[in-house]
Amino acid sequence: MNRRLIAAVVASLALFTVSCSGATESLAQQYENGSEEGYISGDGSTVEIPADSRDEPITYDAILDTGDSVSSNDFVGSVYVVNFWYSSCPPCRLEAPDLAALSEEYTEVPFLGVNVSDTAETSLTFADEFGIPYASVVDARTAGVQLAFAGSVPPNAVPTTLVVDREGRVAARISGLVRDPSILAAMIDSVIAEEQ
Repeated sequence: MNRRLIAAVVASLALFTVSCSGATESLAQQYENGSEEGYISGDGSTVEIPADSRDEPITYDAILDTGDSVSSNDFVGSVYVVNFWYSSCPPCRLEAPDLAALSEEYTEVPFLGVNVSDTAETSLTFADEFGIPYASVVDARTAGVQLAFAGSVPPNAVPTTLVVDREGRVAARISGLVRDPSILAAMIDSVIAEEQ
């Protein structure tokens, strides 16, 4: 009986080790490099999707950190930006002032945060600290907005920033820190310039 239990535990540990090896190696590499981030961050890669190659429009309904509701229908006909983040994520903190500035520069382009981990109170505190003028979905409990976008362009790293076209389709993505706000600005400009 004990041998069966031990065999089951060993098999479970082996399966766990195999399934986590990618993350462990990456964290080990981070440690070797001295970054000791303790999480998997995006590499800053960018993707722009031609209009004729985009997936179906993204649909969702959610609650903002302000307590108001938001829906994908609220943005139909507008180009908008979605940023997936959480308050203790170092790259999220680094890019916050740039996103705030871009959201004020592009007054015709709504920005929407998607907080993947925090409470509404923490999300609002972050927004106040970094001068974020737009609201964020509180998505930690339901992951509804994350799942809505996952079928099209998965936000596989936090932060991830998406530009959504007038039809509600993902048009561009930055996976990881927005290192150079001019890149995001160029992506927004490109989608704005598309024929309606």
